[in-house]
Amino acid sequence: MPSLRSSAPILEGDPTIRVQALWEQLHPDHWPLSIQELPAGTVLVGGAVRDGLLGRLQKQPDLDFIVPSKALEITRSLAKTLGGTCVVLDAERDMARLVIKGWTIDIATQEGSNLKEDLWRRDFRLNAIALTLEATPQLVDPTGGLSDLEQKKLVAVREQNLLDDPLRLLRGLRLIAELQLSLEKQTLAWINCHHRLLPQAAPERIQAELQRIVTAPWADDVLPLLLRTGLLDCWQNTIERISRPAPCLKVAKSLKPEEQAVALPLARLTHLLSNEGLSALRFSRRQCQRCQLLRYWEERNDGMAFASLSELDRLQLHLDLETDLPALILQLPQISQMQWLERWRTADDPLFHPSPPVDGYALQKTLKLPKGQALGELLRHLCKEKAFGRVQNRKQAFKAATYWWEQKQTLL
Repeated sequence: MPSLRSSAPILEGDPTIRVQALWEQLHPDHWPLSIQELPAGTVLVGGAVRDGLLGRLQKQPDLDFIVPSKALEITRSLAKTLGGTCVVLDAERDMARLVIKGWTIDIATQEGSNLKEDLWRRDFRLNAIALTLEATPQLVDPTGGLSDLEQKKLVAVREQNLLDDPLRLLRGLRLIAELQLSLEKQTLAWINCHHRLLPQAAPERIQAELQRIVTAPWADDVLPLLLRTGLLDCWQNTIERISRPAPCLKVAKSLKPEEQAVALPLARLTHLLSNEGLSALRFSRRQCQRCQLLRYWEERNDGMAFASLSELDRLQLHLDLETDLPALILQLPQISQMQWLERWRTADDPLFHPSPPVDGYALQKTLKLPKGQALGELLRHLCKEKAFGRVQNRKQAFKAATYWWEQKQTLL
């Protein structure tokens, strides 16, 4: 998650002092372009203004500018002049992105006849606050976003604005997860009413919002709401969703913060989406595989810390989930969690970090074994023997390998 320049919110007090404090938070002198390189009438909008007012601005915030006209042309010119890259976001609406020195800068042409009309077309009131870049900067807040920030409340600007881009239905819940906001009743009613429109948004955009939700500080508050609104219905397995509670920070207290940062997002994503849903939303092959393996072993949970598994199945569990095991440990009773975590944190534990005691090349060379399926079976057998303490050194490994191979030959 991006690092923050944490500071006190600047939502109250004299407007002039508030704007000055916001300006200092934004550090325009640190931006990869100067204000003078932007056309007259340019304003800063969106997340950078919102987060600056909340005192949680990223050290390198994404910047969103509205220009009076010719946004694409301006972005291409800046990319050429400053050595960045221009990415066309929406040619029809004249929106582009400048990527430069690790910064992301979005530039869009004003919609409507003036700035206030543009702001009235935005998703939520707390995102519809603009900061002018003139000699004496001013905040422009026609919809009441400043009041919403003070009350930590999420309010949609208008119902039609949500319909214009259904991804906004999901983005609202992401903002709640990131900023710990309450959801206004009418906005919730609109989300409930129009949740079936979300599939109209591009799968990649939905995926990006979900990735941010499952890693957000207040994801635990949003996951039940996300399920109740039905936004993800067409990408879920309803039976799985009902039968298993959502993974939350409360049951992850045994995990260290760095373990929680990996385990909780994976467990939440597996809870939210079916295998087919993950694929439909274009998650990476690796991420799909991680969720599928976790789901498989969640379904094998016997309620006894997997004590009923055979040795081969127990070995397979640790082979499948070696790096992601904390996400499964979340489902175990507290006493079992501590036992499993202690072993998982021990890098040379032969079961929780399984590996063969000798490699295939050594077996071939020493025992004159041919390549093929049998060699793979032997390696797996030796891995199991080591995992359960019956093979503890190379000498024992070669002895066990010789015996296994002789038995194999006898059966052929």
